[in-house]
Amino acid sequence: MKLTVLGATGGVGSEVVKQALAAGHHVTAVVRDPSRLDVEGDLLEVVVAQLSEHGALTEAVSGRDVVISALGARDRNPTTIVTDGARAAVAALGSAGVRRLLLVSASGPFVDGDTFFTRNVVKPILGRILRHAFTDMIGAERIVRGSDLDWTIVRPPRLLNGPHTGEIAARTDGNVRGSYSINRADVADYLLRAAADDSLVRQTVSIAHG
Repeated sequence: MKLTVLGATGGVGSEVVKQALAAGHHVTAVVRDPSRLDVEGDLLEVVVAQLSEHGALTEAVSGRDVVISALGARDRNPTTIVTDGARAAVAALGSAGVRRLLLVSASGPFVDGDTFFTRNVVKPILGRILRHAFTDMIGAERIVRGSDLDWTIVRPPRLLNGPHTGEIAARTDGNVRGSYSINRADVADYLLRAAADDSLVRQTVSIAHG
């Protein structure tokens, strides 16, 4: 598989790059600062580009089987990084004639499937603390859903830096109940498997540790 990763130096993005290379995939990592990419490999191509550089992004996704947007905010300040990435990715894929797009969002802004306590107590508090990031992700999801691409939106809960476990629960009809975190390595594992799963085209999937 040939894939392009946006946000390749982030926690999830770097795991996607590492696992994809280990599995023998050809990976194009789109980064703003190549010094922050601590991965090497014969199957790795590094493209230095801003999200505003449509031509460079179109070239980076051209001929690829899938594009994974793993962009995310690094703090709690106002941000549009995920929305900007979604908009740029949709435009670049359209120009390049590439169909498959995976977007990393989050389960936090959404309550479908949650327990009464989580929906009415935990999520309102979380929504105030992370309101800027959540607004950004909601906007990104809206852009991706409005496209005619073969998209999949993946919503993990709280992200941890633990090892790859392979213990992943997934739901397409709401958030995973009773599990409120997942290791970034497991998110990457799920993304790579989902990329080749046609049953997940135009689906939103919530994942968590199983």
